Amino acid sequence: MTLEPFGARLRHAMDSRGPLCVGIDPHASLLASWGLSDDIAGLERFTRTVVEALADRVAVLKPQSAFFERFGSRGVAVLETAVAEARSAGALVLMDAKRGDIGSTMGAYAATYLDKDSPLFSDAVTVSPYLGFGSLRPALDAAAVSGAGVFVLALTSNPEGAEVQRSTAADGRSLAQLMLDHMATENAGAEPLGSVGAVVGATLGDAGVDLAINGPLLAPGIGAQGATPADLPAVFGSSVGNVVPSVSRGVLRHGPDVTALRGAAERFADEVRTALHG
Repeated sequence: MTLEPFGARLRHAMDSRGPLCVGIDPHASLLASWGLSDDIAGLERFTRTVVEALADRVAVLKPQSAFFERFGSRGVAVLETAVAEARSAGALVLMDAKRGDIGSTMGAYAATYLDKDSPLFSDAVTVSPYLGFGSLRPALDAAAVSGAGVFVLALTSNPEGAEVQRSTAADGRSLAQLMLDHMATENAGAEPLGSVGAVVGATLGDAGVDLAINGPLLAPGIGAQGATPADLPAVFGSSVGNVVPSVSRGVLRHGPDVTALRGAAERFADEVRTALHG
């Protein structure tokens, strides 16, 4: 059975659980700070703890695929378990894989993350459009069939991104704006929210683009990268109600204590509510 469209499921999750996405980023330094070994045992303990602490209360969990892939097939097995358990507990899972390719290769990536029969099936996946927005068609089509979502890189928080994303297309628009306009076309007429989202860094200050895409706006950079929930209205303007702020280390550094992880996530969620709604 096809799921309700991702945009609708995300809107409900944000309204009921609060508009917060928490990353699952088991990099070596974070494992060490938890007193865990940088191996499969440490990865499994870290991931299980985060899912146990947060999957029943935050809107979105965002595992970073690379931190699992670095352990090979056993790491991917841990990721498969995390995705299944997080979704079972009610969290939407956004796979942060940033895939981007053409033709059958993009189709294979789409089958990996957006086919309901895949062990890595996720509610949404991040993708890169800088081989041309049309290269994403296999992922967009697969997501539409399964009721999943796609988050497209638009304006990222890393400073190097500007040399591509702020460059000018043939018609005078920035490449970022061109991609955002494509997303708006994909989301046209969707209610209450489209299923094609944009990734726009919360650290940008004034984004300087039109973010009215009728879709969700994933905002990484909250916490350790320097942005705060109070920065969101200035960056996102009238589209701030569709923002999904993403925090990773700001919450994860409070582990391995489950209560402390939950408390940190709740504090960020409260700060986001205050920033967005007063």
